[in-house]
Amino acid sequence: MTYHPFHTAGESRNSRWLVTCDHATNTVPPQIGGGTLGLPQADMSRHIAYDPGAAGLAHALADELSAPLITSNFSRLVIDPNRGEDDPTLLMKLYDGTIIPGNRHADGAELERRKELCYRPYHAELGRMAASRADTILIAVHSFTPQLRGRPPRPWHVGILHSPPQNALSVAMIDRLKLQEDVCVGDNEPYAGHQPGDSIHRHALQNNRHHVLIELRQDLIVTVEQQQAWGRRLAPIFEFAARAIGI
Repeated sequence: MTYHPFHTAGESRNSRWLVTCDHATNTVPPQIGGGTLGLPQADMSRHIAYDPGAAGLAHALADELSAPLITSNFSRLVIDPNRGEDDPTLLMKLYDGTIIPGNRHADGAELERRKELCYRPYHAELGRMAASRADTILIAVHSFTPQLRGRPPRPWHVGILHSPPQNALSVAMIDRLKLQEDVCVGDNEPYAGHQPGDSIHRHALQNNRHHVLIELRQDLIVTVEQQQAWGRRLAPIFEFAARAIGI
């Protein structure tokens, strides 16, 4: 079976929204170590390998918004699509206390091979889809672990990451989410802003596209039912936020 580094859905949908999921899966391509990085399944099921629940939420949100969707088809431990090409964390050898055996001796040539196999095709397709309309609004869906090893629990249910000056839609999303009495909203939590070369920087900020990067806490989107419920809940908030800033 031919390996594909991304999956797309709903491209025929006539929508200005484009939903993406950079860390959709924990797949290791067969070309990389015969399909393994040498980690036990327990570690490959953790947040270090992908964003649990994010792909299901992205599909649900795309369905609710009648929007096209692109998801990655490789683990962030193979190579992280949400990093710039020269970012030192593009290929992680140690993550949240876990050594990655298949990356331990990876050199520059191996990094280049993974860029060609996974990273560049994914970004080329994302860029093509984003450029298919002049009014594309990018929604990047991620999830975060409730607690890193040795760190305090994270209280936020939803986080919105943003950087000025192109963050009007993100700020409108935060304002609207804060009206939800049962939701603890992270404003640039549990992470802050965007880094040079990451997906939002590359496909939104550099192209003056409206965008939102949204993070859901993983324990809230474990089941398909939870993912679909959050998709139904978030879709009208995205629409409201867009209207609130006049787009």
